[in-house]
Amino acid sequence: MTTTTTSHHLSPAFPGRAPWGTANKLRAWQEGAMGKYIQEQPRDFLAVATPGAGKTTFALTLASWLLHHHVVQQVTVVAPTEHLKKQWAEAAARVGIKLDPEYSAGPLGREYHGVAVTYAGVGVRPMLHRNRCEQRKTLVILDEIHHAGDSKSWGEACMEAFEPATRRLALTGTPFRSDTNPIPFVTYEEGNDGIRRSAADYTYGYGNALADGVVRPVIFLSYSGNMRWRTKAGDEIEARLGEPMTKDAVSQAWRTALDPRGDWMPNVLRAADRRLTEVRKAIPDAGALVIAADQESARAYAKLIREITGEGATVVLSDDSGASQRIDDYAHSDSRWMVAVRMVSEGVDVPRLAVGVYATTISTPLFFAQAVGRFVRSRRRGETASVFLPTVPDLLTFANEMEVERDHVLDKPKKGDGEEDPYAEEDKLLAEAERQQDEETGTDDQLSFEALESDAVFDRVLYNNAEFGMQAHAGSEEEQDYLGIPGLLEPDQVQMLLQKRQARQIAHSRKRPDAEADLLELPAERRPVVTHKELLELRKQLNTLVGAYVHQSGKPHGVIHNELRRVCGGPPSAEATAGQLNERIKKVREWATRMR
Repeated sequence: MTTTTTSHHLSPAFPGRAPWGTANKLRAWQEGAMGKYIQEQPRDFLAVATPGAGKTTFALTLASWLLHHHVVQQVTVVAPTEHLKKQWAEAAARVGIKLDPEYSAGPLGREYHGVAVTYAGVGVRPMLHRNRCEQRKTLVILDEIHHAGDSKSWGEACMEAFEPATRRLALTGTPFRSDTNPIPFVTYEEGNDGIRRSAADYTYGYGNALADGVVRPVIFLSYSGNMRWRTKAGDEIEARLGEPMTKDAVSQAWRTALDPRGDWMPNVLRAADRRLTEVRKAIPDAGALVIAADQESARAYAKLIREITGEGATVVLSDDSGASQRIDDYAHSDSRWMVAVRMVSEGVDVPRLAVGVYATTISTPLFFAQAVGRFVRSRRRGETASVFLPTVPDLLTFANEMEVERDHVLDKPKKGDGEEDPYAEEDKLLAEAERQQDEETGTDDQLSFEALESDAVFDRVLYNNAEFGMQAHAGSEEEQDYLGIPGLLEPDQVQMLLQKRQARQIAHSRKRPDAEADLLELPAERRPVVTHKELLELRKQLNTLVGAYVHQSGKPHGVIHNELRRVCGGPPSAEATAGQLNERIKKVREWATRMR
């Protein structure tokens, strides 16, 4: 039996929110995944599909088929959050599958085909769900399955609860995790390098979805600017976002930019609102979302939005009992702005979101991909998404790697002698990302610096693995050139327009007197952002050269390093920028040459 005939009993409106050209039928990838499943009839099936591609539609079509053909008698959906649990129940109801999202214990009402629960709920009562699986043939749908690896207890609870299930369907948009906690019911295959990686049964990546018109292309608008802050030791430091600096300095400059009392956030919010106005000329109900780091910041950003636009923003806080309803109300309105802490970063279906501001310091690839996924759900041909970012190396790397498909790595590669652990920083970042972001942590780190001052400079546009633009002041005509790109364009038209905008900006720059050139006058592709890894390599290079010079000169390492600082200026090597390290490398080579 083919997949095109298996869903004959579904509502003609199913899927309810298909983008252009897909109404009344499954998308090609959904058909392909259904075909593979029906042919193989596996007990476990992992479908990896980019955010916005329609995982829910695929899963419910499959659930319908399995119920219709009496392969299973009931369905259990496990979702990451309370809001998503209710969203699943609503989506299932539209195709005639009734799930109880309020189920807690005891027998299920006869009118229901199953339940929708959270991973946390399963963690509390795994035996309850095991008993249900043992009593009736059950399909378990594990939405965003990587959450089952969030903690050992959740993973163990899922294994205990759903080991007896007749069928298990695992779904994720981002199967990769930064840790090595195994994900339940996922197959891992060992590669030639001896490292085990997750193996999906069906994969539909962002690149494929973009080519099919299922998701929107994303225009990333990156903003730099001067940041000034005071360290715990009382030192005042000034740095420019995007300039080479140490990992700690990047972190503190980034947090300074996101401080609502500075000028960076108001300027970026103003620019994002201008972009939203442009998009709404073609898409009247387009909305914008700020993803904030904590509750205090979220409320402050909402206040700034009211001052900028004269219109209030919907504020969503995860400990607010009305948060789920607030998201629904926003999704079905045409109001402009929503500000949220973390709960809308994953899976929440607000298809009209077209403009985003990434105002959190979480920098794991998983969180970034899920956050950007809120803006890529396509409704009609030609829609684009616009996401505003600080010029931070990690974020620009993620933005340029949107189409890269990653698997979950179960083993860490072995390090050679003297190598820095490349996973150490990622482990720390993941711990931060997994922590409830709107809680006060009470750690000294929160007091380790004080943001003093910030400003914003338009830095570059990232689109389709290319970078465009020269730096421009916030509010300038040059910035407006990029903010004013039409909201409905074919992907190749976006690329062409960005190239034209950059050419015009370069031509205008050449006519300007040198005295007015107070910003970096280089196109974005010639202004690389130096990563922490590259800084590490420069420090290693400097230390190697200093070590060689020690043998030439007979002077101790410390004396040479101090002399380099005295001659070239700047802080110790561990805190020096790439430019300062390069100056010292050049200088020590010069000294070594003279002694030959």
